[in-house]
Amino acid sequence: MKTGEKLQELLRLLDLEQIEENIFRAQHPKGRQGRLYGGQIMAQALMAGGRTIEPHLRVHSLHGYFLRPGDPRVPAVIRVERARDGRSFAMRRILVTQRGEAIFNMDASFQVVESGLDHQSDMPDLTPPPEEKIPPALFDAPFVTWRHEFRRLQSETPQPPEQYVWFKPTGPVPPEHLVAASLLVFESDNVLIGTARLPHRGRFKRERMQVASLDHAMWFHRPIELNQWLLYAIDSPSASHARGFARGNIFSQSGELLASTVQEGLIRLRDA
Repeated sequence: MKTGEKLQELLRLLDLEQIEENIFRAQHPKGRQGRLYGGQIMAQALMAGGRTIEPHLRVHSLHGYFLRPGDPRVPAVIRVERARDGRSFAMRRILVTQRGEAIFNMDASFQVVESGLDHQSDMPDLTPPPEEKIPPALFDAPFVTWRHEFRRLQSETPQPPEQYVWFKPTGPVPPEHLVAASLLVFESDNVLIGTARLPHRGRFKRERMQVASLDHAMWFHRPIELNQWLLYAIDSPSASHARGFARGNIFSQSGELLASTVQEGLIRLRDA
């Protein structure tokens, strides 16, 4: 597959079919096996909610729960409830179903663009990878990702519960805010929970684990420009009771803090 084709496929999947005023139909990647990727469902849910919002509003936060595994063989139906439309904020409740059962729900909040107090955490002192050193196979995805210190992270020994991941789209991204935000949501689900497993490397076999996202929250702090390298700085403060907890900050290449994420996931050890 050529560079950028997976990104174009994802953009097509975000172009939802509108069935009624507040109901949409979502399709899935061709050839997808197993269960659906959670980032895809979140991105499509946000697109559906955003399609019912006035264009001068921008998403600033979302909170979602994964209820059941998604089936890639069955289109998803997305229902949007217009919970609130105010002068400065709007709220949408979004439910994604397959075969009449809920697989994901989300609350998303939108705000008019305003100015105000402004500060942020400093970006880690890291630089993007040289593209000539990136294996071509990594471009066969909507985003190319590069883990800082990836050789250390490959070691089957306990690691600190943190990692830094550079990523950028494998082709040009449209400038529309809702599309950019939905793409960022898609990629934000990629490496969070894996960070919670790092301190336990070498103590389990991956194939003996049941891993699944339970919930995901995200806040959008500043305008999103995806046509550049972005740095995902992730840490995991806790793992307990068969759950891992992780959080991340997403920085632009120039150091602006664009978004923050928090996720908890199931990390269950299966019996031998």
